[in-house]
Amino acid sequence: MNKVTHISKRKSDHIRVNLNEDVISGLTNGLEDYFFVHEALPEINYSDINTTVTIFGKSLGIPLLISSMTGGTEQAKLINRNLAIGAEEMKIAMGIGSQRAALEDAALVDSYKVRNVAPKTILFANLGAIQLNYGASVDDCVRLVDMIEADGLIFHLNPLQEAIQKNGNTNFRGIAKKIEIVCKKTNIPVIVKEVGWGISKRTAKILVDCGVSAIDVAGAGGTSWSQVEMHVAQDRARKDLASVFYNWGITTADSILNVKEISPSMVIIASGGLKNGMDFAKCFGLGAKMAGAASLFLKAATLGVDPVIEIIKLIQDQIKAIMFSTASLKINDLEGKLFSNIE
Repeated sequence: MNKVTHISKRKSDHIRVNLNEDVISGLTNGLEDYFFVHEALPEINYSDINTTVTIFGKSLGIPLLISSMTGGTEQAKLINRNLAIGAEEMKIAMGIGSQRAALEDAALVDSYKVRNVAPKTILFANLGAIQLNYGASVDDCVRLVDMIEADGLIFHLNPLQEAIQKNGNTNFRGIAKKIEIVCKKTNIPVIVKEVGWGISKRTAKILVDCGVSAIDVAGAGGTSWSQVEMHVAQDRARKDLASVFYNWGITTADSILNVKEISPSMVIIASGGLKNGMDFAKCFGLGAKMAGAASLFLKAATLGVDPVIEIIKLIQDQIKAIMFSTASLKINDLEGKLFSNIE
């Protein structure tokens, strides 16, 4: 099996496992510890509530992100198309799965291209930051953005996943400097995200110093890629290696607060185990400017466009009800309206 075929097979395996196996983290996202202050007399008109925001120079009907998932296979092409149509219809943002395979095989490029069905959507290209140590250049990063006519580039961080994978790429030395170079040498908004184990204060400080435009915390509490890799692994030793990390990571709530403490002005994207409008709204309450999910939309996208749109509409309606009940006319008004019983 050549390298590209191997990558495509892994992508197919990841989709299959995410759809059919229990790969949820043993941790919660931490948002259950926070509650909104209910306002019985909000003194606002529900019809005046406005969920529109401007991010990266584009308007969103509501600051939701369909988080980066897939690409590089025929099934992925259909999933991405359905997600993109839904995102365009509902005026939310979308991230594409890792485009590493497309760098290595031009025949796979089409599985990532969705701009033709989502002309106005905020769209993010995607590459594992580790690839900057394995041959990917600044020019390659620009190429990935141009390839799908993206509005920004997501670098994902996945050291634990690489450590668990057979023949994973584990030389993370010097990655920060290379991210900084991409930030300085291009005019591309660079977003750095985890894949589901959260962002510490140390990592947040490093990324702020790199000059990134946004940090997607992708905290623990949702899909655990150690569990995905456990199901993908072919040998018992590797399955056992992965199995002990089912409750690993920094929760989504703590990750948001970590970044906020290091850089109050940083654009924070929250993801990691968000299941409904309440979770999304709580992330806005903690200071996130956008919130995203992946698995929430994956199964819907395999069924068609309408199920994707239905989920987005439900989340939007739930968020608007929360805004109304907290006297919040704008999404930003939710910030600071949470309390916690944590001492």
